[in-house]
Amino acid sequence: MTNQIKSALGRLTLCGAAVVLALGLAGTSVRAQDASASQAQTQGQAPSDQKLTEGQLEQLVAPIALYPDPLLTQVVMASTYPLEIVEAARWSRDNPGMNGAALQSAMQTQPWDPSVKALAAVPQTLQMMNDKLDWTQQLGDAFLAQQQDVMNAVQTLRAESQAAGNLQSNAQQRVTTEPAPAGVSTPSRQQAIVIAPVDPDVYYVPVYDPAAAYGTWGYPDYPPFFWSPPGFVASNVVSFAAGIAVGAAIWGGCDWWHNNVIINVNRFNAFNRTDITNNIWAHNPAHRGDVPYRNAAVAERFGRGNTLAARDALKDHMDAGRSELSREADHKFDGAGQAAKAIGAAGLARRAPDGAKSFAPRSAARQANHAAMPARSFNRPMAAPRAQFMRSRAEAFRPAPRSFARGGGFGGGRHRL
Repeated sequence: MTNQIKSALGRLTLCGAAVVLALGLAGTSVRAQDASASQAQTQGQAPSDQKLTEGQLEQLVAPIALYPDPLLTQVVMASTYPLEIVEAARWSRDNPGMNGAALQSAMQTQPWDPSVKALAAVPQTLQMMNDKLDWTQQLGDAFLAQQQDVMNAVQTLRAESQAAGNLQSNAQQRVTTEPAPAGVSTPSRQQAIVIAPVDPDVYYVPVYDPAAAYGTWGYPDYPPFFWSPPGFVASNVVSFAAGIAVGAAIWGGCDWWHNNVIINVNRFNAFNRTDITNNIWAHNPAHRGDVPYRNAAVAERFGRGNTLAARDALKDHMDAGRSELSREADHKFDGAGQAAKAIGAAGLARRAPDGAKSFAPRSAARQANHAAMPARSFNRPMAAPRAQFMRSRAEAFRPAPRSFARGGGFGGGRHRL
């Protein structure tokens, strides 16, 4: 009778393992579908020389066009390194409240581009870029391919916001106009609107709905996104988050008349503990990782070529967080298997005193056949390796970590109303 109880317990153990495998394969199926969709999307990113339209560019810059010039330029520079944005955002999440000298020292040990390190001082903006990663990559690609057009789009939106009464000087920022310098001819505009923080070491990040901040949005087919910090309550069309002491971390600037991003070398050197002299920013492809450039001319300029190998490498990095989710899910599945075993064992223990009533009596012939068979015991170390084998099979289905950069455009051509 003891063997009968052991046999039943073994069957329950196998059932528990089967539940583990079924749940694991179900989760794997969902992850595999996501992987297939991401792979198809990534492989569809062929390099193109097609330029973004005015509406597409204004859609991209609308969420940041009202940022102070130095912070705006830090965002566009850092957006050309989307993978490092993800890493920095995770670091910032895991190190809340770090600022000042401690932040400066911590950044010396990170391998990121200096533009990304700078944004560690403004975690709100870093979080937005990480939450809207598709937008981040598209903004960076547009800036590398159409730098002048991107800067013109910022000025166009600032003029519209100013005309709507939503862009003006206050306790957080100073809004001024800068006339064209002598010898510079710009048919598109006669002056540039400059936004600067009142205190260069303290930034108040504006929070606004682009659909309202620029008056009537002129491109209904290109609606810009609205992002607000968790728990933030707006008090106006353009509101401001609490001030952030950044020290020398923010070192970018705009040369609106030559369409350049410039560097305040004194602040740059102080924060990065270096000694550069060139004040014109240039993209460094070494920090791009394996994210391909979407524009063919940009890809050729920086030697990436948007090759199949680059796309495969991007695919390997896509949604690396899923591997962590997968491990957590597998842990839960294993826990379910152990729970099933415990339930079965408890049930048998309660019935052990009169276990003979738990099973139908065998016929004489079946008892004879059973006696003639070699003895089997579910106590021998079989169930554990088998369960481990099943878990190993489930592990084999787990997709490899892949990049966070995803493709996806903002739509086809439209015309401003």
